[in-house]
Parts: sequence; structure tokens; C-alpha cells
Amino acid sequence: MADVLVVGAGPVGLTMAAELARYGVGVRLIDHAPHATDTSKALVLWSRTLELMDRMGCTQAFLDAGLRAPGASIRSGTKVLGNPRFDHIASAYNYALMIPQRDTERLLAGHLRSFGIAVERQLELVGFTEAADGVEARLRHADGREETIRTPWLIGCDGAHSTVRHGLGVAFEGSAQGDDWLLADVRLDGPGAPPPDEIATYLHRDGPFVIFPIPGGRARVIATVGKTDGAHPRSDPTLDEVQALVDRRAGGGFRVSDPVWLTNFRINERKVAEYRRGRIFLAGDAAHIHSPAGGQGMNTGMQDAVNLAWKLAMVVRGQAGECLLESYSPERSAVGDMVLRNASRLTDLATLSNPAAQAARNLALRFLLGLHAVRDKMATQMSEIEIAYADSPLSAGSGSGVRWEPDAYEGPAPGAGGEPRFLLYAADEARGAALTGRFPRLLEPAPRKPPNASGFFVVRPDGYVGLSAGEAGWDDAERYFEALAKTDGGHAWGQES
Repeated sequence: MADVLVVGAGPVGLTMAAELARYGVGVRLIDHAPHATDTSKALVLWSRTLELMDRMGCTQAFLDAGLRAPGASIRSGTKVLGNPRFDHIASAYNYALMIPQRDTERLLAGHLRSFGIAVERQLELVGFTEAADGVEARLRHADGREETIRTPWLIGCDGAHSTVRHGLGVAFEGSAQGDDWLLADVRLDGPGAPPPDEIATYLHRDGPFVIFPIPGGRARVIATVGKTDGAHPRSDPTLDEVQALVDRRAGGGFRVSDPVWLTNFRINERKVAEYRRGRIFLAGDAAHIHSPAGGQGMNTGMQDAVNLAWKLAMVVRGQAGECLLESYSPERSAVGDMVLRNASRLTDLATLSNPAAQAARNLALRFLLGLHAVRDKMATQMSEIEIAYADSPLSAGSGSGVRWEPDAYEGPAPGAGGEPRFLLYAADEARGAALTGRFPRLLEPAPRKPPNASGFFVVRPDGYVGLSAGEAGWDDAERYFEALAKTDGGHAWGQES
């Protein structure tokens, strides 16, 4: 019997399964589809995701396969309103890594196989029942044969139409945005095309037109194309229709050719209120879907997986009590709310239809994007390096919950090994060694020097500060780890229970 059953083998499920396997947790990963996606779908990996992939041990393969985009442009016809740059992002990965989802899935599947785990395809979850000590799941094979298995934990990474979410009866609240959108993966040729490593957004009175670079000399084009009543689905676009949009909204000057994917889509903005119910979890599109503006969707889902995997691994391995799992939903639901809100605002801004509002928007953007602070803020927000868990039940002390700066530690990144453990930064080495000796399954054995002599920090396996205190933080740390070590209930935030 596997410790965890993961449903859905997209980027989120693959990340979840690989992280659990890296930590020595028995996992099965199933997917109803006969093969992985063969289209580009989600196109970008942002800085924070790449940093977390360092801990996973697979970043280099993605860097080798991807295209580094150092910046973006916002345009009105042939005029450039502003050029947000990514090279000031406070990360070793100060760019957008453009990589088609088919390659992301291929590389993650290869990483998963390095732990001896393969995706079980054409295997469908058809129902489940939760008990106090586990979940009974019914699976259907391609030949119609059914099997019933028991698993302590079930994770739904099975997308917007999640079987796990439907089985839980959890509301997926939100709405569909009114416009239809065109998508085309094509080649661009001509002097008027934007640079081949730039994300270019054209704002036009008829609606936005966006170009994303793709490795191999291709580009993704998306644009609004009006509304349909829903009863009569719009047919797939033609190359001539894409060219007409180029000429009208981007000022012409370049040609589109050699299409490999032409389709339409509609934006949905929906989210669940809770990512966990008992022994069942939701992650990625099963929990939240939103506008592609900002390219946050897949990144947010993969970060859901990283967040949950180390916590669940600690519980499964007996390193920590189940109280640790109480932090998953509040942490990631708050991030989901933020991403949904930001993506919705960007979409609303780009799709303004009133001519006066459009003119005011363009004028404001031209002014604001001339300010370094605004450009840097935009890039930082897209990179997701400012995501923090200040209000988490796992965060204690002023300054906790933030990302631990990559250049603030020496030696391997916390959580980079095969066992998820917290890392202590304390100036008093002897006392630090005594604390790590008392909680050997929760803390890495060797404390490290803090960035300043008065600092006292506990860093989580995913590289966020769990506890931040001054030199007198020893009692706080004792309570923090005593609470985490409890296997009979209690709280995970270092307070007396």
C-alpha cells in the first residue's frame, strides 16, 4: 500500500510525486489520459519556482531546455509604452524561463523516474470514501477492470474538472470571463516583430494582443476575439485570422506562419475555500484557476505541491505530528487569493473597452513604467519571490514567513537533502547543537551562523523563515519544536498548547 495516492500527472502532480519520493515516501501517481500533453499550454517558469526546483535537484535540465526572457514590453501599436525588466529580480534566476508545458512534463517525469516511480496511465479514479485512518479509492483500468485500494492520504492534482474535488463536494466558486480568446503557436518573421526573447503585450481599442516567445524560434499569440453565446462554440481560428489581428492590433510589419496549434479558450476564475478536508488535499488547478495574465497558474500549482510535500513527508515518516498539515490550506489559499486577484486586475486593465478609459490607461502606463520602482515591483510580483506566509500558523516572531534570501546561507540549501528538516541559524554554536540534538528528526544536525550576530532563525525545508527571534529566542524555539513533535494533536506555531 502506498502512503500517498496522487491523482493527476500534470506539472503539479509530477512535482508532488517527485518531492514525496525524494523524501522516501511511498507514492502512486495515476492519470486517466493515455499520454502526457503534447501541446505547449503553460509556458513560463518564474524565479521562485526555479529556486524551489534547486531543492528538488532538477533545475539544470529545465534551464538547458528553456529560453530565458530578460524582459517584457507593453505597446500601443508600434509605440512602446514601457519595458519592465527582470534582471533586477533578487534571485539567481532573474528572468522568465520560457518552456512549453510538454517539455516541463517530460522533464518532471524523467526526474520522477530517477526515484523509481513512473506515471500509471489510463488509470482513472472513479470514487473514494474517507475513513479515520485512510481513504478507500476505486480505480478503473483502460480495459474496464476496477480495483479498490486503501491509502492513508489522497491528493487531487487533477485539474479544473477535478474528480477529487467533485467527490469531496467542495464548491469551486467564481465565474467565467465574457470574452473568447484566440491562441496560436506560430513562427514570426519580419522587422516589425518584437525581439525573440521578449514578452510583448499590445494594447488596442479592440482588445489586447500578446506574444510570448517559445524555444525553437516559435511564439505564442493570444488575443480577445469577442463574445459568443456559449450555445454555438467558436470554430478554431485560421492563420489568416491570426495575421489579420497582427496587422490590426500590432501595427503589422511581420508575418505569422507554420502554425502547430490554433485554438480558442475562455478565461475562468474560480477557487475553493479550503485546500484540505481530513486526509484529502487539493492542489493546482483542482483548487484554483484564473486568467493566464502574468503566467502564474502552473507556478502557483507547483509551489502548492512543494509546500505540501515536505509537510506530508514529515508526518508520514513520523518526524512531526499531523498538526503540521494545518498550515497547508491557510498558506496556499492566501496565495491563491492573491494570484487570482492580481491576474483578474491585469485582465480587466488589458480588456478595457471604453475609449476614454483606454486612453487614460495608456497615458498612466507610459508614466508609471518610466519609473524604476514601478518596473521593479511589477517584475518582482511576477517572479513570485515576494510570496510570504506571515499569517501562517507555522510562522512565529516578527519577520517570519518570508523567503530566506538565497545568499544569506552558506552550504547546501535547507531541505536540499533526502530528509525534510528545519535548519537553525544561531550565533551560540554550543546551545544550537544542544537544541538540534534534542530534536534530531526535526532539525538538521549542524546549526549555521546567522547573517548577523544577534539573529536567531529557523528556516523551513522549503526555504521560508518559520521562526524569527532575537538572541533570547531559545525558549521560543523549544516551544516551536515541542509543538511540531507532538503526535497527539496540538498546534504547530510554537505556542504553549
